[in-house]
Amino acid sequence: MPNLILGIESSCDETAAAVVDAGRRELASVVHSQIDEHAKWGGVVPEIASRSHLEQILPVLDRCLSEAQVELTDLAGIAVTNRPGLIGSLLVGVGAAKGLALAADLPLVGVDHIKAHVYAATMDLDHDPYPAIALVVSGGHTALYMAEGALSMTPLASTLDDAAGEAFDKVAHMLGLSYPGGPSISKLALEGDPKAIAFPRYRPKRGGLGFSFSGLKTAVLYHLRGGDALAPTPAPRDIVERANVAASFQEAVVDALVKMTLKAAKEHNLTQVLVAGGVGCNQRLRDVFAQVSEPEGIHVHFPPPNRCTDNAVMIAGLGWQLFETGQAGDLDLDASPR
Repeated sequence: MPNLILGIESSCDETAAAVVDAGRRELASVVHSQIDEHAKWGGVVPEIASRSHLEQILPVLDRCLSEAQVELTDLAGIAVTNRPGLIGSLLVGVGAAKGLALAADLPLVGVDHIKAHVYAATMDLDHDPYPAIALVVSGGHTALYMAEGALSMTPLASTLDDAAGEAFDKVAHMLGLSYPGGPSISKLALEGDPKAIAFPRYRPKRGGLGFSFSGLKTAVLYHLRGGDALAPTPAPRDIVERANVAASFQEAVVDALVKMTLKAAKEHNLTQVLVAGGVGCNQRLRDVFAQVSEPEGIHVHFPPPNRCTDNAVMIAGLGWQLFETGQAGDLDLDASPR
């Protein structure tokens, strides 16, 4: 089975392993989520994340190989996320990958987590989508790239402050909703009016590309305080228009993401857009992209929801591409938070 790659992902708060054939066909995918461990803190605690990875990495790997019905000797190589991410979390995955590579005498390759997210949006396509504009939008990243190919991405713009997913988490906390904020706000937004509150949209100077969600987050806070910045923030149970706030906030985020991405596509005369990252699960984002892009002749591709959030399928998939171009690493492979 010369095309089987074992992927390992531990960049943040999911411990994941997957076996993928020839960069496309998933044989097995196992993800251990730490949501319950971080929920009471309202966000990811790096120390807790690292300890959880240490506890889960071997059981996750064993289960993955078992479900794929393969042995280490059946593999062509091991791919592991080594950048960017929480350094303690990354080191757990990289250490496990090195140990397996040494024990089974397998080649090893480090994978860029961001490029892998973009690759995930192409795995189910029956055509080559490149060149394309790639939007990576998650709890830690909100950025636009020119994707010339699976292994070649040029940064175009990024958020000046909060990532979109981070803003979802913080506004969810204001509204007394559960962590992670994206799904809980989306659920509540179904009961609200997205036009009820005119929250601001960031516009870059001189008509450039870029994102900013800190001002939007502050606008939500001031709205909850009745327009008085110095007033106390009301308890969630006392907010009578929570659904409208959730819907209007979500609409502002979606509007910014869609308009900026399509602006980038038009500026570069491209008709292909790849959307990746955890916020890509948001149904409102998918719906608005479809409504706005199709009349413009722009085709937007999303991964299935289980490949939007952190997973090892995308790591194994892109890892195979790296092996195919002779970019294998060695046991000196290191982790980098950037």
